Amino acid sequence: MSVLSSLFGRKQARADDNAALKPLYSAVIAQARAPHWYVEGAVPDTLDGRFDMIAAILSLALMRLEALGAVAESAWLTVLFIDDMDGQIRQIGFGDIVVGKQIGRMIGALGGRLAAYRAGLSGEASLADALVRNLYRGEAPASESLAHCEAQIRAVAQGIDGQSRDALLAGQLRG
Repeated sequence: MSVLSSLFGRKQARADDNAALKPLYSAVIAQARAPHWYVEGAVPDTLDGRFDMIAAILSLALMRLEALGAVAESAWLTVLFIDDMDGQIRQIGFGDIVVGKQIGRMIGALGGRLAAYRAGLSGEASLADALVRNLYRGEAPASESLAHCEAQIRAVAQGIDGQSRDALLAGQLRG
């Protein structure tokens, strides 16, 4: 009986933690789907382009959560991302064997983007170079499109950096 209680408790804890982070995750998705990224910023309006844009905004939110010491929330936000991407991949028609590999690649990509955007925003590396490599997959757009995305990423990062933990968890992303 205690094993069943333990399993039920974990599932409930996951559901509770996920529910608490859904406003933030929804705000990340809404920000990443804003038309200006794809129009003025020339981010490809494709599955890959949308993933790359979500990963960029999610990276900013994860950096802020880490700065606030909200390690558990950062982990649960990543779980929401994984669950969402799993559902998206399955909806496209991938089978169970392929889904795990795709999710593994996506998590690796998110980790790489997180490091690249952290370095770009801190001045340790070029943010423009990180955007070309990760948002445009190595194919530089027109200079005005790249400038638009760089300015907007910096604005979103500054807006997020100004948020308290509670405001961030409530999905308040400025920028």
